Amino acid sequence: GGFHRSHLATYIDELCRNGHSDWGIVGCGVLAYDEQMARVLDSQDHLYTLIERGTDATKVQIIGSIVDYLHAHPTPEAAIAQIADPRTQIVSLTITEGGYPIDDRSGDYLADSRNAGPESAFGVLVAGLAARQQANSGPVTIMSCDNIMANGHVTQTATLGEAANHGPELVEWIKASASFPNSMVDRITPATTEDDRDWLRQTHGIDDKWPVVAEPFRQWVIEDDFAGERLPFEELDVIVTDNVAPYEIMKLRLLNAGHSCLAYLAALEGVAGVDQAMARDDIRGFVKAFLHTEAKPVLPHVAGVDVDTYIDSLIERFANPNIGDQISRLCIDGSAKLPKFILPTAHAQLAVDGPLDHSALAVAGWCEYLRSAASHGSDLIAASDPVLDVVTAYAVQSTDDPAHFLSYREVFGDLADSPRFVAAFTRAVGSLRDGGVSSAIGQLR
Repeated sequence: GGFHRSHLATYIDELCRNGHSDWGIVGCGVLAYDEQMARVLDSQDHLYTLIERGTDATKVQIIGSIVDYLHAHPTPEAAIAQIADPRTQIVSLTITEGGYPIDDRSGDYLADSRNAGPESAFGVLVAGLAARQQANSGPVTIMSCDNIMANGHVTQTATLGEAANHGPELVEWIKASASFPNSMVDRITPATTEDDRDWLRQTHGIDDKWPVVAEPFRQWVIEDDFAGERLPFEELDVIVTDNVAPYEIMKLRLLNAGHSCLAYLAALEGVAGVDQAMARDDIRGFVKAFLHTEAKPVLPHVAGVDVDTYIDSLIERFANPNIGDQISRLCIDGSAKLPKFILPTAHAQLAVDGPLDHSALAVAGWCEYLRSAASHGSDLIAASDPVLDVVTAYAVQSTDDPAHFLSYREVFGDLADSPRFVAAFTRAVGSLRDGGVSSAIGQLR
């Protein structure tokens, strides 16, 4: 997908350009609609264009680190064989926050999740690991590149849970032969549009059916925990550490939370672009206030990072008029994102009796976004949330009792038991319904 091609693939491309041509990427898609990706990349010899749009300049570069692409749906045999191949040293995953068969509250593997089973990403991964064990192909690193706290630990839990279906011998082999480094990844990567393809063709004469657009900024923080061969991180702008957690928390609760804060309020106002939302004084002020007054005070110490400077950089990145990031992209999979991005700040502020009105308004924005989409029959929701129908029903049922939305414990846990948060959320919903987004922001304490 887009993020992988703007992030990990660009790092590997840089290594190849620096002489490390023994490294390359075999892409793999496990969903039915990945067939289009396979077809396009195959027609282009797996080359594609990175369009890097900064505030002042745009850079165009051909990326050549992907050497093959396997479509594993509905026949995963080629992907399984590739995972089992002794030349394969790392299996990376970029499957979105909602692609892991893990209970967000307990951290347990969910065998009945739609993200579990033989046809899922983890089903294909584990089948490949079973084949790797049988072929005696050696150790391997399983590397998540998704925006999930402790993504390596989560990936390990999901992998071992799926492997249990194959028997205890495979589980023990994975524990002994595979590593699961935690990592933090960052690069704003909007969905590619037809306008991007047209611009590339007209300005550079490049006919690319699947370019990727990204901001100049990129970041990768990873644990030095590789079971097989290790990437030469020393030649890249990668932070290697023995503790990724503070970096993960900072990024999830600032960048990702900032995106979720503005997404639903902007959507309710009919704003299409992230930069357009940030051009509004009300929304921009709301995001800055959330980051500085609620998120920042409950962050752990992050070595070597000035958090105020980082927040300033986020506001600038969000406001980049050339990146073309879409509000609709940020609205996808709210039930997977809010528990990881917004709610941890709310819980932390509740624990210290701190401010939480901005967090409550962000959640209220999601509720009203879902309710509006349902009542108007609109297509506000750009992709299917794993529990979209259920959470939308809770939003609709909150019409007479706003607090009912918080009773969906699969997302909100025990927040409904907090009188402070319920009161703040109820006020926020009332403000949105009575006077709209600007009025609701203006009434914040």
